[in-house]
Amino acid sequence: MSAKATAETRLHIDWTRCDGHGTCADLLPDLIARDDWGFPILITGRPMRRQVRERAELAVEVCPMLALKIVGTPRS
Repeated sequence: MSAKATAETRLHIDWTRCDGHGTCADLLPDLIARDDWGFPILITGRPMRRQVRERAELAVEVCPMLALKIVGTPRS
């Protein structure tokens, strides 16, 4: 990665762990919607601002199935 490249943070859902409790969607309605069964659907194209990042970190911590994590995606 070049010196000018920065990492964009994104939320990642581990589908092998997710049980559709909906906690993440409750905490992050601007990043996550729910399907008909209550499972999360990531809303793409929205940047993770600092305030959203703080709520995302909380969602990662309180997810009952430990199905969430925040990952960095290199940008060029």
